[in-house]
Amino acid sequence: MTKSSLPRRGLVARNDFSPFGNKLVQLGFLNSQQMQQALVESRKSNRLLTETIQSITGKALPPDLLRQYKKQQLFELKILYGIESCDLEISQISINQVNELIDTLIPYETCKACKVVPLAKLDCEPPSILVAMVSPDDLNARDLVEKELRRHNFKLQRMVIALEDHQKLINQYLDAKAKKDTAAEFAKSFDVQQDLVGLENLDLQEVNDNADADLNLQANQDAPIISLVNKILAKALKEGVSDIHVEPQEEFLRVRFRKDGVLQQAFDPLPKKIAPAVSARFKIIAELDIAERRLPQDGRIRRIFEGRKVDFRVSTLPSRYGEKIVLRILDNSSTQLGLDKLITDQVTLEIARDMASRPFGLILVTGPTGSGKSTTLYSMLAERNDPGVNISTAEDPIEYALPGINQVQVIREKNMDFSAILRSFLRQDPDIILVGETRDKETAKTAMEAALTGHLVLTTLHTNDAAGAIARLDEMGVEPFMISGALIGVLAQRLMRRVCSECRIPYTPTKAELSQFGLSITTEGEITLYKANTLLPDQIQEARSHNTLCEKCNGIGYKGRVGVYELMQITENLQNLINQRASTALLKEAAVSEGMTTLLSYSLDLVRQGYTTLEEVERVTFTDSGLEAEIKAKRKSSLICKTCMSDLHTEWLDCPYCLTPRFSEETLG
Repeated sequence: MTKSSLPRRGLVARNDFSPFGNKLVQLGFLNSQQMQQALVESRKSNRLLTETIQSITGKALPPDLLRQYKKQQLFELKILYGIESCDLEISQISINQVNELIDTLIPYETCKACKVVPLAKLDCEPPSILVAMVSPDDLNARDLVEKELRRHNFKLQRMVIALEDHQKLINQYLDAKAKKDTAAEFAKSFDVQQDLVGLENLDLQEVNDNADADLNLQANQDAPIISLVNKILAKALKEGVSDIHVEPQEEFLRVRFRKDGVLQQAFDPLPKKIAPAVSARFKIIAELDIAERRLPQDGRIRRIFEGRKVDFRVSTLPSRYGEKIVLRILDNSSTQLGLDKLITDQVTLEIARDMASRPFGLILVTGPTGSGKSTTLYSMLAERNDPGVNISTAEDPIEYALPGINQVQVIREKNMDFSAILRSFLRQDPDIILVGETRDKETAKTAMEAALTGHLVLTTLHTNDAAGAIARLDEMGVEPFMISGALIGVLAQRLMRRVCSECRIPYTPTKAELSQFGLSITTEGEITLYKANTLLPDQIQEARSHNTLCEKCNGIGYKGRVGVYELMQITENLQNLINQRASTALLKEAAVSEGMTTLLSYSLDLVRQGYTTLEEVERVTFTDSGLEAEIKAKRKSSLICKTCMSDLHTEWLDCPYCLTPRFSEETLG
C-alpha cells in the first residue's frame, strides 16, 4: 500500500463513518474529507450534522435521507442512554398539553437552557411528568428539572429526543404564546372599563368631530365617551360583524353584535347612566339632532379603519328606556363579488349566469332582510360590468361602490324615490338597470315596462320563496300578462352559518333525525354529517386558558356563511300558469317538476357536503311557510333518491341534484 493511499492522521476512513455517513459518501453526495469536516464542525458548533453537511455542500439533503438520519440518531440515543426515544412523526404528542406544562411546571427558560421539554402527566404512583431531554446524562439539566418538578410534587421520568424535534416543540410553544399574547392585547385594546370613569361629567355639546376621522383607540383621556364609542366601532370591524345594536335596558346598557346572522353579546353590561351619553355621541358623529329624542332618525357615519373607508348606516328609535341605536356596517373591502363565490351548486350557478347574460327581461331576487340579496345583485352586475355596457342603479343606500357603474342614491325628501329614478333611467340609454327594492305598484310596473322594452332589470322583493314573488306582484296590482312576459326568473335565497372546518364534530344521524327533515330513513349509516362544536362562555374561557380554543371560530362552532338558493326559471308552462293566476303552491309544484331545487333541498345538500348543520337548516329554512307540505310529501313517498336524499322521484328522469337516474320503487326494494 502506498503512502498516498493511507488515511491521513486525524481523519477517519470512510468505513469508520456511521451507516448514514457511509451512505452519503457512497451516493456521492459528498466525499470522505467533506464528511469528516462536517463531523468536526458539527461537534464544535453544536449544530445538527445534517445542517452542517448542507452548508458545506450547498445542496439540500433528500427527505428520505433526512428521515433515515433521524431514525439512526434516535436508535443510537436509545441504546446510549437506555431509555425510550420520542419521535414526533410517530409518537402521539399533544401540543396543547406541552404548552400547558411549560406554562405551569417547567418554564420556557429552563426548557431552552437545558434542552428539555415536558410531554405529559403520567397517571402513576408517585405522580410523574414525562420529560424529553436532548442530553439525558446532563446532570445539571436533570437537577434543575427535578427541582422545578418537586415544587409541584412530581417526579421526573425521562425520554430522549433529537435536537431538531426539541427545537420544533419549543418553536410551536413560542408561536402559540405569540398568538395568545396578541389575543390578550386585542382584548385589552377593547377594554371599556377605563372609559366608564367620570362619564357623568362629560359635556357632549362641546364635542366636535371630523366625518372622515380615523378610529383612534388611544383617545384623549379627557373624553372617555369618544374612546368608548370608538372601541365599539373598532371591535365590530375587527370581528367582521354586520350590525351593532346599542340597547338601553331598565338596569343597564346592552351592546350586541350580529355576526354570521346571529346576535351575540359584545361587552359586559354597561352602566345605565351612560346610555344618554353614548346615544348622543353616536348621533353627533352621524350628524343627527341630539335634541330630538322622541322621533326616529336615520344617518350615516364614515370612518377610516386600518387604511380603508367604512360606512355605518345609523338608525335611532325611541324605546321605553331610551334611544335604541342600530348601525349597519357597509364595508366594501370585506365583500367578495362573483356568483361563483356565492352559489355552490353548479347547475344553479349556470342557470343564474345564463339569466344575468340576457339582453332584456326582469330578474327578481327575494328573501328577508339580511339574506344577501344586494350581494347577489352586485355579483350579477360585476360579471356584466364592461365598458361597452351602460349600467345604472337606484339604491337606498348605496352599499357598494362599483367602478364604471352609475349609482344613484334615493332621496325621498326631494321626491327622488325608486320609481322617479327609474323613469329617469329610461331616458339615459341604459342596458342594465338595478332597482334596490320594489315596494309599490308604480315601481313594479315601471320595472316591467323597462324589461319589456329592451332592458335587463334587476330588483328585489320580500317573499319567503321564489313562487311567492308572483303572488306579491299580483297583490301590488301588476297584470299577470306583464309578469309572464317580462319575468326571466326568480332567485330566492337565505344565508346559513358555515360549520367550522377545524373543530366540527362528525356523526351518523339517526332515523328520527333524518325523518324530521323528510329524508329517507334508508340512508342511516350511509352518510356522515357534522355538528358544530359550540362552547358556552365559561367553556370558552377555560379552553382559552388551556390553549385548546379553536383558533378559527373561537369556540362559536361556526365561521362565515354560505348561501342557500331556490332558482325558479320562467318556462312556457309557468308563463301559462301565471296568466291563469295559479296559486303559489301550484306554481312551486310545477317549477319543482321542471327541475327547480327548493330552499330545503338545497340546504340539506349543503349539510350532506359538510358546509353546515341540520341545526342551521332548522333555524334558517325549516320554518319557512310551504316547507311543511313539502316534507310531508317526502315522508309519504317511498321513491326517495339515496344519493341526494331529498328529492321526491316520481318519473324516470335524471335527478336534478345528484345527476343520477331516478330509482323505481322496485329498485329501492
